[in-house]
Amino acid sequence: MAATSAGLLLYRRGIPPRVFLVHPGGPYWAAKDQGAWSVPKGLVNPAEDELGAARREFQEETGFDIPTSAACDLGVFRLPGGKRLRVWALEGDCDPAHLTSNLFSMEWPPGSGRVQQFPEVDRGAWFEPTQALAKVTRGQRAVLEKFYAALGS
Repeated sequence: MAATSAGLLLYRRGIPPRVFLVHPGGPYWAAKDQGAWSVPKGLVNPAEDELGAARREFQEETGFDIPTSAACDLGVFRLPGGKRLRVWALEGDCDPAHLTSNLFSMEWPPGSGRVQQFPEVDRGAWFEPTQALAKVTRGQRAVLEKFYAALGS
């Protein structure tokens, strides 16, 4: 069975509406921008509620308290690698300048034997629809398209 990730798409109403996306940390993503941003998300632990996992991952990756408002289930999306991604939209606000992310370890440079720590997320930003669709990874574009369609109705 494919691994499952869960995420929260934080948004602000307005004309145009804005969504909060995060940029992955670490050396592989440092020079990438277009098509590199993501909904804050992560793997669901065994026996963990998917919405609970989405809330946990959002807090771990951003350091922000999660709004207590009701979350709108956008559904399950298949990512190019086969992983399932379940996403909820949640209205709220945060200041990207105050983002703090958890860290991960990896050998860098490859083959050096030296393990370094990097933030899982190195920055976050608010984007209007055209920007967001250009910035988000190809596999998550359907998430934003569904969100914008639901918001318009």
